[in-house]
Order: sequence, then C-alpha cells, then structure tokens
Amino acid sequence: MQKVITDDLEALVNILPTDIRKALYRQKDIGELIEVVLDLGRPPEARFPKREVALRPEEVTLPDIDHVISGVGTFSGDNRAGIERTLHRISAIRNRQGRIIGLTCRVGRAVFGTIKIIDDLVSSGKSILLLGRPGIGKTTMLREIARVLADNLNKRAVIVDTSNEIAGDGDIPHPAIGSARRMQVSTPSLQHAVMIEAVENHMPEVIIIDEIGTELEARAARTIAERGVQLVGTAHGNTLDNLMMNPTLADLIGGIQTVTLGDEEAKRRGTRKSILERTAPPTFDIVVEIQDRDRVAIHTDVAEAVDGRLLGQPLATEVRWLDEQGEVKVGKTSPVLTGKTKLKVKEQIFKSPRIFLFGTNRGRLEQMARERDVNLDVVTDLSQANLFLTTKSYYRRKPPSIKEAETARIPLYVLKSNTPSQIRQFLDNVFPPEKTEKKGSLQSALNEAEMAVSEVRDGQELVELSPQSAYVRRLQHLIAERNALASRSMGREPKRRVRIYR
Repeated sequence: MQKVITDDLEALVNILPTDIRKALYRQKDIGELIEVVLDLGRPPEARFPKREVALRPEEVTLPDIDHVISGVGTFSGDNRAGIERTLHRISAIRNRQGRIIGLTCRVGRAVFGTIKIIDDLVSSGKSILLLGRPGIGKTTMLREIARVLADNLNKRAVIVDTSNEIAGDGDIPHPAIGSARRMQVSTPSLQHAVMIEAVENHMPEVIIIDEIGTELEARAARTIAERGVQLVGTAHGNTLDNLMMNPTLADLIGGIQTVTLGDEEAKRRGTRKSILERTAPPTFDIVVEIQDRDRVAIHTDVAEAVDGRLLGQPLATEVRWLDEQGEVKVGKTSPVLTGKTKLKVKEQIFKSPRIFLFGTNRGRLEQMARERDVNLDVVTDLSQANLFLTTKSYYRRKPPSIKEAETARIPLYVLKSNTPSQIRQFLDNVFPPEKTEKKGSLQSALNEAEMAVSEVRDGQELVELSPQSAYVRRLQHLIAERNALASRSMGREPKRRVRIYR
C-alpha cells in the first residue's frame, strides 16, 4: 500500500568496505535492509525487519571504520552524519578519547502513502504530535506530511532539521519534502532557538520538527503554537501516557500539577484533597501513536484525553489501520493502562494480574513476592496473560514473543534489569498497598510532602521525606514546585527519597 520512491541504497552500500559490501549484496532481501552495524572487535551485522545476519566472521577493525567515515559528511554534535543528497543516517559511537569505535549505518527511505491513514488530520490545520518506538516510521511520515502540506495544500511549511534526517545531508534538500523549506541546525542544543528563528524570520504557516526532547524545545513549541502557527512534530515516547509521566515533555500536552482542594470541594467532587490536574491548554491538539506502519491510535482531543486519565476515567481511543486492499478502517479500543509506562495517575491496577514472564528471573520474582505476601499468577500461555513482564535488553531486540504481545495489546512492563530493586518496584506498582494512611501509601506520601512544605515555609531549612517509588517522588516534586520551593531526589533505590528546601 506504500510506494517507495527512492532509498538510494547503493549510495549507502558503496561506503562500506568491499568484503562487507559484497556480503550485503548476496542477501536476497537487501531491499528491506534497515541498517548495518559496525562495532570494533565484533563481526559486522546487517539488520532486516525479521532477522539479523553477520556479514563476515572477521571482526571489524579501525581501518574498516575509517573507510566508512571517509565516505560520509561531517559528524555533528549529536554524532550523526549523512551522505550528500540522500536520507541515510550514519551514527557514531565514540570512546572516552573521542575516537569513533562504532557505526550504525541506517537506510533512509522516502515513501509515498504513509499518511493516507491520517490525511484528514494533516489537512485539518490542527497541530499534530507523532509518537512511536524508534524505527517505526515517525520521520518517514513527518517527511511526507511536509511534502503534502507544501505541495498539495499550498502552505508555507518550514522544517527544522536538526540532524538532516528529514531532508537529507547537504545544502540541497532531498526532493521528498517537496517545496517545503528546510532550516539546518548547527548543533542539537540550538534546536529550540532555530524553531523560534523560523517563526520570526520566515513567516511559516506550518513548522515541522523531529524529536522534541528538551524542556527548551517544549517551551519553544508552545511559543510557536501561541502565535497561531500549525505544528507537526515527533517526541520521545510511545504513547500519550509516556508524555504524561515525562516531566520534561509533559508541557506538550498541557503539563500536570498537584492541586490541594478544600474539604468541601473534595467532598463535592468525591476525590481526595490532593489531586492531579492539567496545568494549561496542550501545545498539540492531536496525538497520533504509531503502533505499526499501517496502524495508529489517535487522540483527537488531547485536552479531553489527558483530563480523562487524570480523573481515572480514560476515554476510548480511536484506532485506524489499512486493510489488505489499502482501505482505511476505523475502530475504537477500550482504555488500556500499560505497565510499561508505569502511569498510575488513574490509580487503576490489574485486579487479577496473570503474568507472562520473558527474560525475567522467575525464582527471584517469586521469592520477593512471598516476602511481600503477594500471590503471583504466572502463566506460560501468552493468550491467557493480561500482563507481559520483560527486561529492557529483551524489549530492545523485539523478539517474536514481544511483538505478539504488542499486537495482542497485552500491557507490557519493562524492567531496566533483573535486579532486586527493579523487581521490588514492579511489585509495588502492580500490587500497591491498600489505600490507607500507613507509611508508603500514595495519600500518606502526598500528605507528608504537604507537611514538609509547611515546615520549610515556617523556617525549617530542609525536610527529608520517606523513601518512595519514582512515580510518587514525581508527585512530591510537583507539590514542592507548586509552592515555589526547591526539591531533589537523593539516595539509591529502594531508599531513594525527596528532600524539600528553600
């Protein structure tokens, strides 16, 4: 259903050492190549959508790496380079002395048809934020959006191209962006400044930004939106829930703050005195979660979606996909709270979690569950599970079991590692203590933070709170921030805690 107009694959393959290049050409599915990885002291590897293959048994040497470096442009501040008039991206890994000892040579493709599924949203004039895991096609979709806005809708579109990934390396942009204009960024730390410069100097109707990742960039995006310019961008995170838990980027969807209600108001609302509320209107009107290349979940009213989650009443999400005939189909999905995001603002938990383990230390998990008097229901059949537990290293590889779980919309919870502290945090999140005033409960932790604020305001130099989970600490930081006080987390898990001071 998608037509590849060009991938300039030869240009990328030709910068590789001869023997690696020949091995690559012997691959029958070379047209589906995603990237070539060259790490010093390891065999070179080619990655395809469904497999990875070593291109030779011999290890990569420094001359191999130097050969590739000589064929690409200059590496920028984010350790990325490109090939003139192509969309390919070469990313470097350096040692402590700055020497390049690893390269990821990623194929860049210009594709028509990627935005058919959201064509009506693009032409609506509303600001759109694209989310999705790395490699899912966010930048490819962004590139076509730029072309459609500029050529089909005749809008003055300006791309802020930090890594030259949207319009390619070199001073002449790739034709895939159509007549949209491209502004390059000398160093990633200046992306926010170039975003503002684009609005002030070039009168755009649309600004297109890839990888909004810092607080300054989030602020710049809000400034642009407030000037009436349509924004289309991508951000780090797979879902709307990810953004809500990201203190750096939460402003993109309105920001979240803790509000303390009076007794009567809390009683009228039927809530606690300390609640979470959206701080401001969202910068982006629409959030599109790219689940697969032909499937997206859409939040058409970000303000309403965020408010629903904060109230514990998440709304059904619109889902669109392309069928075998290339027709757009639309449906709705029931609200799902994924363990992977660890988003507990709704305070919904799995009533009877049936856990499927993948790459997780079962013995350690069961031992720590017994210590906490938690009854685990571990299943060996994925179809019976309502929670998939794995580790970060496995999740990055995306083996078939994880892809199957994502396709089946089974919530994923990803541990950073198999360490006791990570497993303990998992048990705390999925099996939280009863909602009492005892130490460790959410309400008790919020009350403790409120009391600490009062003590600091009354003259105490600082107050150190009880150890809490990362999510609860975030809420305590918000309470301090709302009261114009400073705070910081200290210590190591599981005893990491918040200190509030002037």
